[in-house]
Amino acid sequence: MKKLDRWGYEVNTSSDACISAINSYYHQVLTYGRDRSVILQAPVHDPHCVLANIFAAYFLSSSNPSRAPSHLQAAKARLLLKDFPRDLVSLKRVQVLCFYMGRSDLSLDLVQQVLPKNQQENYIYGMLAFPLLELGRMADAEEAAKKGFEINKEDSWAQHCLCHVLQYECRFKEAVEFMEECSTSWSSLSSFMYTHNWWHVALCYLEGHSSMRKVLEVYDNCIWKELERSDAVLPEVYLNAIGLLLRVYVRGEIDFFGDRLKILAGYLTNQAFWYLEWHLDVLILWALASTGAFDKGEDLLKGLRFRISKMSKKKQQAMQSGMLLAEAVYEYGKGNYKEALELLGPDFEANNFKTIGASDEQLDVFNEVWYVMLLNTGQAVKAIEVIGKRIKMREGAPFMWRLLERGYAMVGRPEATTVGEKAKYLETAYFK
Repeated sequence: MKKLDRWGYEVNTSSDACISAINSYYHQVLTYGRDRSVILQAPVHDPHCVLANIFAAYFLSSSNPSRAPSHLQAAKARLLLKDFPRDLVSLKRVQVLCFYMGRSDLSLDLVQQVLPKNQQENYIYGMLAFPLLELGRMADAEEAAKKGFEINKEDSWAQHCLCHVLQYECRFKEAVEFMEECSTSWSSLSSFMYTHNWWHVALCYLEGHSSMRKVLEVYDNCIWKELERSDAVLPEVYLNAIGLLLRVYVRGEIDFFGDRLKILAGYLTNQAFWYLEWHLDVLILWALASTGAFDKGEDLLKGLRFRISKMSKKKQQAMQSGMLLAEAVYEYGKGNYKEALELLGPDFEANNFKTIGASDEQLDVFNEVWYVMLLNTGQAVKAIEVIGKRIKMREGAPFMWRLLERGYAMVGRPEATTVGEKAKYLETAYFK
């Protein structure tokens, strides 16, 4: 006997409870919910349901790998799941893979293929908006995100994508007001999505030159506080916490945060949090180096090199840039700017490092690191060149103008005064 899932597709099961668990899982995945483990109930209600076993295996492969094979075996013994155009969970899974491959183009192609069958479907436009913004098509991304938000004002991914656009366009106050209004719908989000949305809010405060107190409040009350929840996923929280602290550090404001970086780095010496996400490993290396935990940092670097050595040649080539970035960020954390710059080279562009599993916005901090290191090593002419190019893309970011002012001052150029005035104006333009 067959039942229909929420997409209207037939599923080989006679169990209403199995279908209910599968549909609940769909909802949890698409809403970035905290209860994706609901899928484990599906094969309990029907051990022979292929779809139930596949989804259970997928869930366990990330949360408890040792239990996944039995569910995979149950699925392989029967028909495999086919990709249907209204199956947005399968689309979401493929988009996640594209993200870790650094293939926003492929992600966009896939969502555009199924869009005609999902014109008014919940969640589809957030899934459209993200690859668009990663490809720099901000106007199209904003339109898609707004349409997703109109369909469902609690679509956290559409909210997140719209914030991305507003932040990139230096509409910081608008982004903060939008996200803070949406935040009442975030309590059921996963640790990652909840703290990541607040990470965006904190970055908008930071980039818009708000009071550092506002940034600290978001860190304490909306990111770090997540750890108090019994169902918190610690690495997901640490990723957003450390990503924010690096931004603060680059701006020379880390002392305002007291001993928070040291506390966080202390947790990250635990190897249970290593090798889960390449992006997280890179950030951990900086935290360990900047707090003097060099032995642990060297252990993490050795472990990353070992893992690369076991990859296929093709995979090694793809991840070599990630290894280079990891080594450079580690040297930066130690204060070895010259060595870090030699690793990154004269034509560094953080967006070329998407294979570490990070968005353009998450990667941009490494551009900031590079600019600061150029200035710190006296390479003012080069710094002026690359910072100037960046300002042409984002004219409303005060920190970039301050860095440019510093570069002009280092070489004694009169433009430093004009640039400084521009920076001062922007520093008061967004948050009074």
